[in-house]
Amino acid sequence: MVDETNLEQEFIQGELIQQIFHAPDSLYTVAKFKVKKSSETIEERDLTVVGMMKPPENDMTYRFEGRMTEHPVYGPQFKFDRYETVLPETKEGIILYLSSERFEGIGRKTAESIVKVLGETAISKILENKKVLDDVPGMNQKKAAILVDQLREDQGIEVILTKLYEYGFGVKMALKVYQTYQEAAVEKMEKNPYELVEDVEGIGFQKADQIGRKQGLTANHPDRLKAGILFTLQEETFSNGHTYIEDQELIRLADQLLSQGVSEAIDVDLLARQLLELEEEDKLRQEDGRFFMPSLYHAERGIVTHLDRLINRMDEVDTFPEAEIYKALGEVEEELGITYADSQREAVIQGLHSPVMILTGGPGTGKTTVIKGIVNVYGKLKGQSVIPEEYGKNDAPFPIVMAAPTGRAAKRMTESTQLPASTIHRLLGYKGEKEGYFEKDDEDPIDGEVLIIDEVSMVDTWLMNQLLKATPTWMQVIFVGDEDQLPSVGPGQVLEDMLASGAVSSVKLVEIFRQAEGSKIIEFSHQIKQEQLPQGGIDKENKDLRFFPCQVSGVQDTVKQVCLGAIKKGFRASDIQVLAPMYKGDAGVNLLNDMLQELFNPPSEKVKEVRFGDAVYRVGDMVLQLINDPENNVFNGDRGEIVAIMTEKETADKMMRITISFNGEEVDYLRNELNAITLAYCCSIHKSQGSEFPIVVMPVVRSYWRMLRKKLIYTGVTRASAYLILCGEWSALEKAVVTGEESPRRTTLKERLQKSVSKNRS
Repeated sequence: MVDETNLEQEFIQGELIQQIFHAPDSLYTVAKFKVKKSSETIEERDLTVVGMMKPPENDMTYRFEGRMTEHPVYGPQFKFDRYETVLPETKEGIILYLSSERFEGIGRKTAESIVKVLGETAISKILENKKVLDDVPGMNQKKAAILVDQLREDQGIEVILTKLYEYGFGVKMALKVYQTYQEAAVEKMEKNPYELVEDVEGIGFQKADQIGRKQGLTANHPDRLKAGILFTLQEETFSNGHTYIEDQELIRLADQLLSQGVSEAIDVDLLARQLLELEEEDKLRQEDGRFFMPSLYHAERGIVTHLDRLINRMDEVDTFPEAEIYKALGEVEEELGITYADSQREAVIQGLHSPVMILTGGPGTGKTTVIKGIVNVYGKLKGQSVIPEEYGKNDAPFPIVMAAPTGRAAKRMTESTQLPASTIHRLLGYKGEKEGYFEKDDEDPIDGEVLIIDEVSMVDTWLMNQLLKATPTWMQVIFVGDEDQLPSVGPGQVLEDMLASGAVSSVKLVEIFRQAEGSKIIEFSHQIKQEQLPQGGIDKENKDLRFFPCQVSGVQDTVKQVCLGAIKKGFRASDIQVLAPMYKGDAGVNLLNDMLQELFNPPSEKVKEVRFGDAVYRVGDMVLQLINDPENNVFNGDRGEIVAIMTEKETADKMMRITISFNGEEVDYLRNELNAITLAYCCSIHKSQGSEFPIVVMPVVRSYWRMLRKKLIYTGVTRASAYLILCGEWSALEKAVVTGEESPRRTTLKERLQKSVSKNRS
């Protein structure tokens, strides 16, 4: 593939003929221009330009720098990296420009005065310092404000972006900085470049430090020390899942970061003082020598407050005589054709009597069966139908509210209970960060009588706080999850802490019911929970569980052979999920995806495809959503299938579209939105959490050493519903399950919940 960054820059200069497309959020623009000047290598006089800019205007001259490309449908295009509005270069040209209709109240006489005082560089002088207009006769404050605002609109973004380019920002990051600060972008950056770490997503400490050092800021400059502390705290939070760091540990890690690339020793005493200043500025919170990001500090406290509110209102929870419960449970057993074990009966009864309950257990222990029992018995005791179609005949909201962290987990809830379920984000009316996050809160709570949340191990501290905040006091809450699975990707370990605290009523199902069906996967997963592996390895005669030994260099071929065997038996790509814990390397997600795409969906003249960067997407490809998109009800981790690709020639607005089906709901993506997806033939074990697949193929090799943990392997194993095929090195599996050590997360939720219980009992 050609490295376009090394190609010699070309330019064109011209005027707008037609704007074809413009995206307000990303500034991605496609437009046709009449070329007036250009590099010698460019012969075209009418040319389509593609890149990021504000909407081009008529009667303006633009200069673009970039390179010529060849579009397969539309032919030559100019892909630009930088652009600018070309200002008039003569006094008369400037006068005509400033006296045009775009500058309200500025007539020819005023324009002539401006040029007379400020000369041929009048426009750049005004943009650099608007006070120069004070010297222009007849220029009042109102006229000056109109003139400056319009000039900034015409020229401001180009001037700012050019300055940002000089500081080493690429086009996309420069636009992010501009979108964050608007006209104040350069001023903000030059005043304190370290603020960019806090304000602009994607800018790390190292980038801000490059700018700061370029500006001559010392290694011990207070702004630098504060940025290093905040960045360290954020990294520990997002990378390791902690909700706090001890004070001495935070100083030590920040010192390590700040000492990189500088000869001057970091003043640790000064660093400690900046830590206290950050607390005074409310940019971090301190409690008993522990430092928190403010949002996490409030979220942990909020979880305790809301659980306390929900748990200590027993008088508002309907209690039913045990005789009625057993009668209703008998009727449910008959209707569902099942017989509840004693432990399951106890779980149903406790769920009906508890304001908040946690139901936990491994695969095959009957969590779903208990939930179906609670829902149906509740309906009988309340005299309410739990069939949505029947309940919809009245105006009241459906009494049973069900949700899960991911779309696939919510779909599994619906399939197992026949009741509607949604993602937690959709339930709470998530609007994205720009729109104010969630619609539902304590002032506009969730409607319903019973709230059931599945896969709670995936729910992080922030989301749990918002969920509980939006849960009304009268609502019963049942959390369902497996404490042995991986904790949430976000900070905290909410399910584990709630269970360990003893503050929340809980039932742990331990009896395995599906094992009677001969499932070796279930048996294997419970062995992993006990930090054990089968003596003598995995039996080759197992129908649903196999292990194929191979070195890391043989992983791709082994996975390929397993998938070919599944295809011969009639399975589709959507039935098979390959899982790997790391992205890079011969056994990583990236290369496995490339190999599996060639296997399941190779290039063909009959199959449409589109290239985006290094990736190629074809109709029929399995893809994974990487970001939350509440507008289209698609969230991070959702798996879909490309069902259509429309080329630029086939669409009315001349924009390519990919249509992806997520559980039957189709979503369209434009070319510049394809960074929201990736191939999903292979995905990380973290991304698979909350999903279940007929066939799971999982390599386990020593090159994964950083990720070899029991919870990771257990989570991957429990994604398989029918067949589990492991491959790799048995010693790597042993390291993860038998001798590997988990990395505990540092949180205060358990401690806070225990204090809350003690306070309420005293």
